[in-house]
Amino acid sequence: MQYPLNLSFKILALAPQIFVRDASGEVVCYVKQKMFKLKEAVTVYRDQAKTQVLCEIKADRVIDWSANYHFFDASGETFGSVRRKGMRSLWRARYEVFDESGVHISTISEENPGAKIMDGLLGEIPILSMFTGYLFHPRYLLSSAVDDSPKMRLSKQSALWEGKYNLERMYDFDDVDELRGLMAFMMMTLLERRRG
Repeated sequence: MQYPLNLSFKILALAPQIFVRDASGEVVCYVKQKMFKLKEAVTVYRDQAKTQVLCEIKADRVIDWSANYHFFDASGETFGSVRRKGMRSLWRARYEVFDESGVHISTISEENPGAKIMDGLLGEIPILSMFTGYLFHPRYLLSSAVDDSPKMRLSKQSALWEGKYNLERMYDFDDVDELRGLMAFMMMTLLERRRG
């Protein structure tokens, strides 16, 4: 994949969809969240026409309070998971990323929690809430659980009626680690999409 990757989605869509494009503008993958499911289920396709499934993300429980979201490749084999760490934090979003054996290998943490607080405060005011996505830009860092070295960064871009993010790679991954990091960010984006 040619970095940086660009993630975009419509904020007001009924069924959340994410388009992921590489630096040349080519669609790398397309995500469509299934509606009306008791357990969260997300299908990731290689293209917008949905001709080939890249992987699926499935929650391990009905209520997403500290649910573990498992990643499955096209053959049904698991290659990792992501889970929100603790309660939904007022101050900072944190997610833990696990490999296929359940070993904690990476952490996603919010780099600028001030943006989250301002977005939460102004997001409650009726007219101003429409503009918070244009004003506040959260950034999330995926770092190693072993030595805290940065691997990827997801940054919100200015947009009024859609969510736009820029994903940069800061580490040389193998294919499975790279896909696991991308899936963790996509699931986190779906969970956090209503802010910033």
